Amino acid sequence: MTDLSKYIREIPDFPKVGIQYKDITPLLQSPEAIKEAVAQFLKLIGNEKIDKVVGIESRGFLFGMLLAEKLNAGFVPIRKPGKLPAETYSEVYELEYGKDTLEIHCDAIKKGERIILHDDVLATGGTARTACNLVKKMGAEIVQCNFLIELEFLNGRNKLRSYPVESLLKY
Repeated sequence: MTDLSKYIREIPDFPKVGIQYKDITPLLQSPEAIKEAVAQFLKLIGNEKIDKVVGIESRGFLFGMLLAEKLNAGFVPIRKPGKLPAETYSEVYELEYGKDTLEIHCDAIKKGERIILHDDVLATGGTARTACNLVKKMGAEIVQCNFLIELEFLNGRNKLRSYPVESLLKY
């Protein structure tokens, strides 16, 4: 098994002083690391029947699409406002300094479908919780929330207590 942590580059003071940014682009440049990450995600999902993988804009699309293909499932993007062309559900959520909004197409998920929610990083959990709220509003079951990286010191998992949460790397 490949150690994926060796593909994560730390960038000090980005995007602001005091932040140790976890850069996944070296991982994305390695076919070996990509294959290993997908294999590890599939192991965490196990034999669960999955209807759709929901990826959160924009880095959640990267592995979300790969997982959807491997799981023989559809892929659904959750995006920032104004990016989806058809009718959407939206939800506003609080950020540390202000508010933001996420949207999903109203016809993207059917009631009762089994969903994997995916993003690259679990930090404070606000974005992931908002995405879960949108999926639940549509009557679907969230089988798992999974992340490439979890920043444990930010306690984002606490906002997702109602759901199984898995991450490949923890800092």
